[in-house]
Order: sequence, then structure tokens, then C-alpha cells
Amino acid sequence: MFKKIIKGGQRKHSKSDSTDASLYGSGPNSNAVAAPSRNSDVPMAPPPMATVEPLPLFRDVPVSDRQNLFMRKLQICCFQFDFSDTLKSAREKEIKRQTLLELVDLIQSGSGKIMERCQEEMIKMIGVNIFRCLPPASHENTGQDATDPEEDEAYLEPSWPHLQIVYELLLRYAVSIDTDTKVAKRFIDHSFVLKLLDLFDSEDHREREFLKTILHRIYGKFMVHRPFIRKAINNIFFRFIYETERHSGIGELLEILGSIINGFALPMKEEHKLFLVRALIPLHKPKPVGVYHQQLSYCIIQFVEKDYELADTVIRGLLKYWPLTNCQKELLFLGELEEVLEATQSAEFQRCVVPLFRQIARCLNSPHFQNWVDNDFDAQLLSACDVSPLTFHIAERALFLWNNEHILSLIAQNQQAILPIIFDALEKNIRSHWNQAIHGLTANVKKMFMEIDAELFDDCHRQFEEKEARAQEVEEQREMTWKKLVDAAAHRGEDNMVTV
Repeated sequence: MFKKIIKGGQRKHSKSDSTDASLYGSGPNSNAVAAPSRNSDVPMAPPPMATVEPLPLFRDVPVSDRQNLFMRKLQICCFQFDFSDTLKSAREKEIKRQTLLELVDLIQSGSGKIMERCQEEMIKMIGVNIFRCLPPASHENTGQDATDPEEDEAYLEPSWPHLQIVYELLLRYAVSIDTDTKVAKRFIDHSFVLKLLDLFDSEDHREREFLKTILHRIYGKFMVHRPFIRKAINNIFFRFIYETERHSGIGELLEILGSIINGFALPMKEEHKLFLVRALIPLHKPKPVGVYHQQLSYCIIQFVEKDYELADTVIRGLLKYWPLTNCQKELLFLGELEEVLEATQSAEFQRCVVPLFRQIARCLNSPHFQNWVDNDFDAQLLSACDVSPLTFHIAERALFLWNNEHILSLIAQNQQAILPIIFDALEKNIRSHWNQAIHGLTANVKKMFMEIDAELFDDCHRQFEEKEARAQEVEEQREMTWKKLVDAAAHRGEDNMVTV
């Protein structure tokens, strides 16, 4: 590992390196470490260290020796330890931790530019520490069935006391005003970004939070990497949706995207619209959608608010992935649907009004009802839907759509198409739904339609009565047919009876 670092240090440097200030930025005339090299101010890589020994602080050595000391401290930070045993190598672990903290203070102080060679070796050291094989998730253990992510116990990375400082170092480097993106992009390249994205599958939520902040800063500072980062996140979503349905960092990636989408320029590029259709909308399909639905909904709403013409596409996408048997997911969909409709204009609403209210009619007749909260996930779900934690009902949540003034105005403008679709569902609720609260809400909705257009309401009521009468006739005819078949079968049985 250290031989590779030494070998990498033999690269020929540009003239800009020779004009860089010392590690603490004392100016171009500062004394550099003497070395048998044509560029005398380029620090030579120190020989590999066999053991971890404490090094002096930067302030305790001459300016001319600080660059070499920086490289030696990076070597200490490259040592790997077994954190499953807290007592093993405790002295060496503490030396490394203190060294990492000193490096963070150096970068954060902004006291001067760090030479290009030192930056390169620092990024290599960061990669040695954070890029690793993640431990298998609990559902991947042999002999165990997969469980929902919200039911898994929280995993905490044993090496986090050191990893946290390494991530802090990377973050401070990324946000530092002294970091030249033209230089840093050679170290924080596409390969580095891909490995960083792979770490989002860590089960430790603390690591994912740091990764979210770092990747967001990299996206903001390194404009050259932006298309690549969006494409890489897109590929993660594809693998999650169509292959594994298991990933720990979907919510964090969506949080980053929410900020990115908010900055999209108008008119929106076709690339971004395809991302909405091919990646974001299908994210409603996986079973654990409840874990990241809040972030997903925010991204969807951002698209609709930026380009209202996408409302029809989003609503039809929701209808495509509407859950059939999962009541908790259905509540989430209804909550998201209300937010989308709030940002929908009349023209887009008219395009999808028929399939939309066919689905709403099915929700209105849902018998589902629950008057307790099973677990913390249910509590979070209900909070996101603005539904009481004591009682929630799919039909009740659907009827709440009429409490939204904007949605009610859209419905009033298109009542000729809507009322014939949902009238049967409303009437069935009044006649046969077992929950009295649903009766009251349904009666209020019927009253609204009656006040808007009494003639249309009466016409729909008449058609409903005629339909019920025809259905009653068909049922009576069916019963008569079955009675005749039963009688005929009984008569034939008597004729074939043998008397002994």
C-alpha cells in the first residue's frame, strides 16, 4: 500500500507546483524541504513507517519541515486497525485519532494552500480509510429471510470514531475556499465519486448523513462532475427498483436530488424529464417505499412546481403503481396525490380526470380502518399524511381531498366528468359503509355536488336507481334459474331412486 504511495510520488509536477506556498502558506520565498530533485520545493515521500509512533505538532517544527511532517502524518493515518476489539492496539488507535484531528484543524484553519502533491496523498489516505467492503446486511445472512428495512435493528460501524474524523477531513477539504477545483478534480475523479456512492448502502445512518453532505458539496463545487453524479445516482435507483429492492441510502440520495432539482433551470431539459419518468416515478413500486417516501414526494413536487405540464405525467405514474393490497402505501399515495393536485393546473387536470377519479372511487369504498399504531414506522407514516395517530381510514383520507380549496375548484370545473364516476361509490357509502364517520363525510361531499349542480346530481341519482333496479332484476332472474336447476336435479334423483 505504501509502496504505491511512494511510486505515485514520482509523477512529474507542473510549474504551478513550484510556485505553491508552503503548507502553511508562508509565501513563495519560504524554505522547502531539501531533496535531490530538479523541483526542490516538491516534498519527497518519506520512507514507509513500520509502526505507529507519535509525531510532533505542526507548530513545533520549522516551516521548512512541515511538508515532510504532513506526509508522515498521512502515513500514520493509513494504518488499519481491528475495531471489533476496543482494547487491541489502543495506543496506536489513539495516536491515529489525534493525528486525524490535527489534519482536520489544519484544513479548517485555512492558514494557507496545501501543495498539490500533499493534496493527492491526502485523498489517497482518505480512500484507504473509507473505501472498504461493507458488512453484509442482516437479511443477507445465510438461513435468514429478508425483512423490511424499517424492521431491521440499527447497525453502528465499530470504526466510526476514526471514520467520522476522516469524513470530516474530506468535507473540510471539499468546502475550503483554498481548494482549487482545477487541481482537486484530478484526485476527486469519477472513480472516487463512484466509490463514494457505493458507501451510501452502509447501514450506519451516521455515515450516510456525512456522505450526503459531502456528495452535495462535491456536486456544488465540481461542476464538471454534475452530469456523471446524476447518471450514477440514476443507475443506483435502477438497480434498486428492478433487481434488489434493498438499499440503505435511497432516502439520503433523494435528499440530495431534492436540492439539485430545485436548482434546475427552465425550460427543463429532456434529460431531467426522462429521469422523472424512468427513475423517480418507478421508485413508488418497491415495498419499502415508506422508508424514503417523504424525500421522494418532495422531489416529485419539485418537478411539478417547476413545470406544471408534468402534473399529468406524475398523476398517471402514481396510478400505474397504485398499491392494491398494502393499505399503508395507499395512505402515502393519497397524501402525495393531494400535494401534486395542489400544484396542478386546470388543463393538466382535465387530461387525467377520468382514470384519477376511477381510482379515487375505489378508495372511497375501501373498508380498511385501523384505530391504533403498530410501530414507530406507522407513526411516522401517519405524521407524513397529516392523519390522526389514533384512527385512519383510506376512505376518510380520500374524502379529505374535498377539504382542499384548490382541488375542490378543479373538481367543480370538471364535475360533468367526475360526478358520474364517483356517484355510485358515494351512494354505496351512504347505504352500506359500516363506519359512521365515513357516512358523515360522504354526505358532505354529496351536498357539495348538489349545491354546485342540482340538475346533474339528480340525473346521476336517477341513473343510479335505474342501474340498481336492473341489477335487482338480474339477481332475481339468477335466483329463479338456480331454483329451477335445483328442482330439476331433485326430480331426477327421485326417478332414479332404487327401492330395496
